[in-house]
Amino acid sequence: MNSRRWLIVSLACLSSTAWAIEPGPASDQQQVTEQWLQLQIRGVVASPKLQTASATERDLAMQRWLNSYNYPIPERYDQKASGSITSK
Repeated sequence: MNSRRWLIVSLACLSSTAWAIEPGPASDQQQVTEQWLQLQIRGVVASPKLQTASATERDLAMQRWLNSYNYPIPERYDQKASGSITSK
């Protein structure tokens, strides 16, 4: 039984290209987004300066993240409590 399952998983992995989005017409916004993502993947627009964080900065960032769990998630969102957007 395990060999059959392994075969099925192997065949599914081999056919994984069918899961990708087929190339073709896309909106201008989607094409620009995909171009930026490709630049990031290749590191073409990466900063030549190595960016590091000190131990204190890392500790403070971790503490901010941990503190975010102290706020309860409301049962419902009150849209009127946050204000409104007016168009000009």
